[in-house]
Amino acid sequence: MTARDEVLARIHTALRSGGTGAGGHVPAEYRTSGDLSGLQLLDLLAERLADYRAIVRRATPPTLADEISAALSERGARRIVVPPGLNIELAGSADVTVDTGLTPAELDTFDGVVSRAAIAIAETGTIVLDGSLGQGRRAITLVPDYHVCVVEASQVVHLVPEAVARLASAARRPLTWISGPSATSDIELERVEGVHGPRRLEVILVAGEQDPGGS
Repeated sequence: MTARDEVLARIHTALRSGGTGAGGHVPAEYRTSGDLSGLQLLDLLAERLADYRAIVRRATPPTLADEISAALSERGARRIVVPPGLNIELAGSADVTVDTGLTPAELDTFDGVVSRAAIAIAETGTIVLDGSLGQGRRAITLVPDYHVCVVEASQVVHLVPEAVARLASAARRPLTWISGPSATSDIELERVEGVHGPRRLEVILVAGEQDPGGS
């Protein structure tokens, strides 16, 4: 049997069974839960984020505001937009504006954005935003050239299926999946950053001393 014949035979079988397989159920022949937790989980996420050229910082709840301020200061970012419900008191000299429906042109005048995340996937180095409080509209994390994203240890999962399961309640909202700074490559594989979103992504992983990792 050729590869083509095998593919067509599988399609034919699926159509005859209504797409559910011979037993009425499609088995999940992939991992649906990971085996990493704690510090190993955070370390894997940090490693994958770095592979995508994101900057990773570590913080505890008491040091979070200072860590964000240090990141903004090192970047020279003074005018910052944040989503409603961020609930982080930014220290330092940053001029902070809460988004109330700013236009893309107005958003483009800011040096950066600070947001939270809904979930992060360690295996793929992916951060997901679901538009809820602290994350805001998609525009505010796509238009500014610099994005600082806060990820709590409890939000980090190992595998994509775990993230999909956790995001079920937000499935009807627009989701933003971020794997590193926005980048693309031409036919000669010359990398260009900042094409479809922020040119620079900085992720702050927050874990207490007694809670070094997620689920």
